[in-house]
Amino acid sequence: GVSRHLNGTAGPVEPIYDVAMQYQRDGVPLVVLGGKEYGTGSSRDWAAKGTILLGVKAVITERFERIHRANLVGMGVLPLNFMNGETAASLGLDGTEVFDIEGLKKGATEVTVHAKKDGKARSFKARVRINTPKEWEYYENGGVLHYMLRQMAS
Repeated sequence: GVSRHLNGTAGPVEPIYDVAMQYQRDGVPLVVLGGKEYGTGSSRDWAAKGTILLGVKAVITERFERIHRANLVGMGVLPLNFMNGETAASLGLDGTEVFDIEGLKKGATEVTVHAKKDGKARSFKARVRINTPKEWEYYENGGVLHYMLRQMAS
């Protein structure tokens, strides 16, 4: 439940919400690194809502719990999987990197993720987990709610 705001140096350990709000004030979108079965649990839908409200724009995991993956797309969060056998640890990632996701376009099945930290950069491929044309529409509109509002307005 805690994190640090990284603005050149590691700030004090604070509640995740407070750190996320600092990043939102700074205009910094967030990326979450996860392991196996990310999103497993009875509160999957609330977890996806919380993710977007904290300013998370992408989640990169080994695997997703299937409903949570769909809920993330429905909230406008990009779900990505590490390629087979790769993990955050095997790639030397600890979550303090600055990420750039390259090659995301409608129908893409793979992107290149660039991670920079302390003047060093590494790149790796990630699998896009937007699985259907309708999910692409939701994602491109910023989630189901924005999609529905645009449909009603037109």
